[in-house]
This record gives sequence, C-alpha cells and structure tokens, in this order.
Amino acid sequence: MLVDIHAHIFKEYFDKDISKVVERAKKNNFVSIINAGINSKTNKEVLDLSKKFPILKPSLGLYPLEGLRLDEDEIEKDLNFIIKNKNKIICVGEVGLDYYYIKNKNKEQKIIFQKIIDLTEKIKLPIVVHSRKAELDCIEMLESSKIKKIIMHSFTGSMKIVNRIQNNGWTFSIPTSITYSTQFQNIVDKTSISQILTETDSPYLSPIKNKRNEPSNIIFTIEKISEIKKLEKNEIEKLIFMNFQKIFVK
Repeated sequence: MLVDIHAHIFKEYFDKDISKVVERAKKNNFVSIINAGINSKTNKEVLDLSKKFPILKPSLGLYPLEGLRLDEDEIEKDLNFIIKNKNKIICVGEVGLDYYYIKNKNKEQKIIFQKIIDLTEKIKLPIVVHSRKAELDCIEMLESSKIKKIIMHSFTGSMKIVNRIQNNGWTFSIPTSITYSTQFQNIVDKTSISQILTETDSPYLSPIKNKRNEPSNIIFTIEKISEIKKLEKNEIEKLIFMNFQKIFVK
C-alpha cells in the first residue's frame, strides 16, 4: 500500500489527465495521495478534487512566496479558510519559509509562518513544511511550537540539522528524486525508517529529469529506500504505510 504525502495535482499542471494520473496510482496500489494547496485558488481546487477523487486527500496551505504577494487582510482570509475547512482536510501544508528566491523578506515570511504555526496548534493537525535555504529558522520556530506531527518536505539542509530533526522525533518526506539525489539518499541512510514518508511533489522532483512527476513514481522511491535500508520492498511499503497511519489517520 503506497502513499504520496505531498503532491500538487492541479489543473494548471495536469490539465485534462487528472483522472488518468489517479487511475495509474490506483493500479500501483496507492491508498492515499495528499494534494497540497499553496494559495486561495488551489486550496479551493484540492477540496473540489477530493470530492471527485477520494484518494486525493486535501491539504490546505499558503506557500511562503505566495504569502508575500498578499496584504494582511488577504492573508487573514486565507488562514480563516483553512480554519473553516479544518474537518475536511488531512493536514496543513504547503507552508514554511523560502529564502532562496527572495532574500530581503525574511522577517515578513516569519510573521506569516508564525500565524500558520499558531493556526495549526489550534486545529491540531499535522503540518508539512517547506524550508528552502531557511532550514534553521524553520526548525527554531517549530521547536517553539506545540505541534507534535511535523513533516519536513524535501529537506535539503545540512546533516547537522537533519540530526536535530531526528532528535525532535519529526518526519522526513522523501521525494522521488532520491533516485539521483545524494542528499535524500544520505537522509534515508542516516534516519530511522520510522521517521520516513514518501512524496513526489508532483509535478516537480521527478525520478526522471525534465519529465513531469506524478504519484505512481513513488515505486522508484520504494526501490531506492529498499536498496539503502537493505530491506525487501514490500517491507518498506508496510513500514512507511504504518508511519502514514500514525501521523495522518485520526
């Protein structure tokens, strides 16, 4: 039983073939694909898609760079939308910090992220965190929170910070680009299987460079984790599914 805990199955990326993408996932023994919104438009879209395709579990979020485009009232409106729909979603995400593209708005990003952390504490859901070039700030803010179920999505920080995340008992979601990424291979090698989940970040981070990613490609992640951990693929699948259940199933 396979899971993709972080994907963006939006019409913008998948146009008219969402049903085919879902069907391929089902044929590969998927039980859940967490479909992560990043702004008001896609948050509404993932809720609508979950009604048509129950395997697509909605997650509502505000991508850090999207948040910077909004004024204070718009941010509050988006966050209130998450609270209003808390019983329809499986987690909060994609949220976090990103200092890679915009380097002079760190303070503004942290203010928004803190609002999201406070919201997540209030509604008591897991949180899926983006932390590109902002790993330490993200970790420190989350460590100051009461959130227990924290998933670091496609984490690219140093192994020193990886160790800190491990000691905190949080989870890494490993993308399909593990097929060629030594960063993700090292994280899997050094991390207990009990702290590992699988994701695609579809349509990004494909196991095949320059090709659109989709959930069914998780099979490549399972193969690579199996190779690194020296366990059978069916055992890896079972263990990761157990991790998924502990975090996301109420």
